[in-house]
Amino acid sequence: MYIVVDDRQMVTSGYVASFKREGISSLGLYADEFTDWLETASDSDLEAVQGFVLGTFEERVHSAESIRRYSKAPIIALSDVRSLEETLELFTAKFDDVVRKPVHVREILARTEAVWRRVNASAGKKTQDNSDRLKVFFDGRDPEIDGLPLSLPRRERHILEYLVRKKGHRLTKKQIFDAVYGIYSDDVEDSVVEGHISKLRKKLRQRLGYDPIDAKRYIGYSYVGIAV
Repeated sequence: MYIVVDDRQMVTSGYVASFKREGISSLGLYADEFTDWLETASDSDLEAVQGFVLGTFEERVHSAESIRRYSKAPIIALSDVRSLEETLELFTAKFDDVVRKPVHVREILARTEAVWRRVNASAGKKTQDNSDRLKVFFDGRDPEIDGLPLSLPRRERHILEYLVRKKGHRLTKKQIFDAVYGIYSDDVEDSVVEGHISKLRKKLRQRLGYDPIDAKRYIGYSYVGIAV
């Protein structure tokens, strides 16, 4: 899930709609709403956030420091104009990237993944094991197995991406649901995750010859990436 913050309703609603067209859950907030949300969000809600996209609002330059107290997710700034001074100020304020508008959400996804790779590399972690036959891109493209694309519905692809990013961690059904559908999706039952994962595991088994997702009833799911 992505959090989009801007004091212009047209901007937040526009990007939320664009994320939705890509099958990505997102939440649009005004600056004052965002501050309240950040301070009161539960740990599970914050864990579901894959990136923060911050547009124009008065206290934006100070927001990265506030976010870092609660989340390690990438922080992307949207710039209305090309300004070296503004760009340097935002990087100094610990933003992870600065992107000039207009920008397609798939570019935001790709830039966010680039940040995740740097973070994981510095922490000695990998979001993807190069020895795995499965390759995941995190930018809207279908995954590949042995160099050939594996066509997946968007929800299944996002679930796979989330599991791969959290490789080695046991994720509950609710954690996966919040990340893929959004933390405020009251119109969908979280049991739908079980159906998506069941179909996803079947497709992976057919192509890989084994199941790279370890499932424990009542405990959750973990991407292991190798035959077990």
